[in-house]
Amino acid sequence: MNRRQFHRSALSFAALAAGLSVQMPAAQAQPPAWPARPVTVIVPFPAGGGTDAFARPLVAQLSKQIGTQFVIENHGGAGGTLGASLAAKAAPDGYTVFIGGAHHAIAPSFYKKLDYDIEKDFIPVTVIAQPPQVVVVNPQRVPVSTLPELIAYAKKNPGKLNFGSAGNGSSHHLAGELFKLQTKTDLSHIPYKGAGPALSDLMAGQIDMMFDGLGSSAQHIRSGRIRALAVASPRRSAAFPNVPTAAEAGVPNYDVSTWYALWVPKGTPKAVVDRLYAETTKALHSPELKEIWLNNGSDIPSYTPQEFARFEHAEIQRWAQVVKVSGASID
Repeated sequence: MNRRQFHRSALSFAALAAGLSVQMPAAQAQPPAWPARPVTVIVPFPAGGGTDAFARPLVAQLSKQIGTQFVIENHGGAGGTLGASLAAKAAPDGYTVFIGGAHHAIAPSFYKKLDYDIEKDFIPVTVIAQPPQVVVVNPQRVPVSTLPELIAYAKKNPGKLNFGSAGNGSSHHLAGELFKLQTKTDLSHIPYKGAGPALSDLMAGQIDMMFDGLGSSAQHIRSGRIRALAVASPRRSAAFPNVPTAAEAGVPNYDVSTWYALWVPKGTPKAVVDRLYAETTKALHSPELKEIWLNNGSDIPSYTPQEFARFEHAEIQRWAQVVKVSGASID
């Protein structure tokens, strides 16, 4: 090899080495496959409520299915808006997931000031459960067995009965306000920081009744500690076929089914959203969750992220009308 050929070969090798030195750091900079570490799941109510009843089995199934821990953090208060605010401000890196529900479609029309926007600050993933609301009473405090008896008792004793809720602006609260409007009864509202604490007080005889999601009430109805008078849905629940619908019990337009869903902060990578949606759908159709959902009175929903976005927007509009008509406000 003469000197010119050697010089050319050296230049070619130097160029190749330079190319590799540029490419290698780029390859090393690729993020690991999601999830590479535990995922925080924010539930905006205390443990024991309706959100928890569906969030905890789902999170356990996702952890088992994916092989990475999904860890629930309960942040209750202000009808679920405190937890939502916290989730909205989390880093959009795929390691914060938010599980909320119908309460968050109510909040935009109920609260004058929110430091987040459920449609603009989150990416909708999917709806995870849609159990009906159920009218439940403490049988020791309220001497009734049917919904007509409850309405008659409330009219004979205006202002005497009270109902607990998961907080001002929660679906429990609005369900109660709508019931009062449609039945022309006078009930006092007692807000809690979540359905779990309200249910505890209902069973302990501290309050009279609730308009609760069937998911959190189901086990206590079965135990006899609270009595179900009617479900606020178009058809009876397969889990409680002997409990009539509100329409069957004489309140024809009382339809207040609730729902729970999964979001991630805006800016979360699309690949993460797609994987989370696929894994959640798979989990919801597992035999384990199908059985739990049935026992909690819920069907298995089927919403793509795009379908959920449209549903969410329609729910915000629907609840705005309920807030307006009922005159509900922060107590």
